[in-house]
Amino acid sequence: MAAMTKLGTTDADIRTALHAKRLRRAKSHPDTLVIDELGLAHARSRIDVAVINGCIHGYEIKSAKDNLDRFATQIDIYRQTLQKLSLVAAPKHVASIMSHAPEWCGVIVAEQGPRGGISFHVLRNAIANPEIDPVMMAHLLWRDEVIELLGQAGYAPKDLRRPRRQLYEMLCEAMSLREITASIRTFMAQRQAWRDRPAHA
Repeated sequence: MAAMTKLGTTDADIRTALHAKRLRRAKSHPDTLVIDELGLAHARSRIDVAVINGCIHGYEIKSAKDNLDRFATQIDIYRQTLQKLSLVAAPKHVASIMSHAPEWCGVIVAEQGPRGGISFHVLRNAIANPEIDPVMMAHLLWRDEVIELLGQAGYAPKDLRRPRRQLYEMLCEAMSLREITASIRTFMAQRQAWRDRPAHA
């Protein structure tokens, strides 16, 4: 008797296939980081997979087992913090996502075949997010990393003791979005056991 195919995709199914099929090239590039479950806005939300190189491209997975209850809240944070966003969704969610996601978001259908394998079909390619908030994106950097960058930019030690929000604002005055993105990639590559760092660090 043939084995029965699982009824509906799970997050793990799609994530495994996404890494193997869609992100293999990015993962092989030495200047690219691919990070699962990256916290955004000081852990107010997480993006399922983030690809960080010349820009920060998030991939949010909506499997057949998921619902879209938190979708509007997630999109609100993603639009502030990610330079590109691709929504990787089971067929049941596609119509709703296409109706409610901003037009700059990419949409990829994750469809399960009769033997359980996942195939991907791009309905819409992601383009640059025109709504990004550089200050919120800069929150991917830890406070000590922001202080290091501001020190390199010539800020006085007394300025570096200001509240965290002001430090991020100062960084966005001192550096371009491209420079901040490059710094995020560099610091994340350097971090040791960064997942163990408290969210409020």
